[in-house]
Amino acid sequence: MPTKAMFLMIRQLLQRPFTNPFPVKYAPKNVTKTIEKVKLGQMSINNPIPVPDGFRGKLKYDPERCIGCRLCITVCPANAMEWIPEVRKIRHYVTRCMFCGLCVDVCPGKKLPGETAPVKALSMSKEFLLADYDKYSDNLIVEPTSKEQSLNNQEPSSDQK
Repeated sequence: MPTKAMFLMIRQLLQRPFTNPFPVKYAPKNVTKTIEKVKLGQMSINNPIPVPDGFRGKLKYDPERCIGCRLCITVCPANAMEWIPEVRKIRHYVTRCMFCGLCVDVCPGKKLPGETAPVKALSMSKEFLLADYDKYSDNLIVEPTSKEQSLNNQEPSSDQK
């Protein structure tokens, strides 16, 4: 007995596709020779397309400005943020992130000495090249430095010498 799904499948098979096929007449016959011609300056390639305004790329996290309010963890629909109680900061998993920007909107930020207004700890960058072989690589997990590492890296003051 025919079902609604079967009629839908037959209709989709008979319809023209909604996408445009790649214009084969513009494709190079030999990619290696084309790359060599570009290197020699005999042929040019198109410039990269600029990143549009409002593009939401990889999340930038400044742990120094994080106050530990955990609002970003609360609003994240993809569960890409994790609380680290030892350092009272967050860990961000880029591979889980859907780049919605909700965490950036709710981040209250922190005002450092000498500043007039608080600056958010989270912001969206224009970085979009996120491919990696290892989903746990340093490029794809944004972690704060621990307090011990921060204290060890600081120079001792003149009183402590």
